[in-house]
Amino acid sequence: MGRLILIAVAIAVAVWLLQRALADPKDRAKKQPERAGTPDELVRCAHCGLHLPRSEARSAGDRHYCSDEHAARGPRDIG
Repeated sequence: MGRLILIAVAIAVAVWLLQRALADPKDRAKKQPERAGTPDELVRCAHCGLHLPRSEARSAGDRHYCSDEHAARGPRDIG
């Protein structure tokens, strides 16, 4: 009985692998999840030096800040 189950599992795995090998690469690409897009450029907070995505930064002129509080405090020398 155990041998029969083992053979059935082996056949199922073989069929699955065969289907996967013969599948069109275009179909495989359709099944993969799409990426959220290109990653944002990282910018540095002019006050504390934290790096964060440009889309999350607060901008004031040509400077970027990580929070409204740091934008209000302004730039600081980050050595």
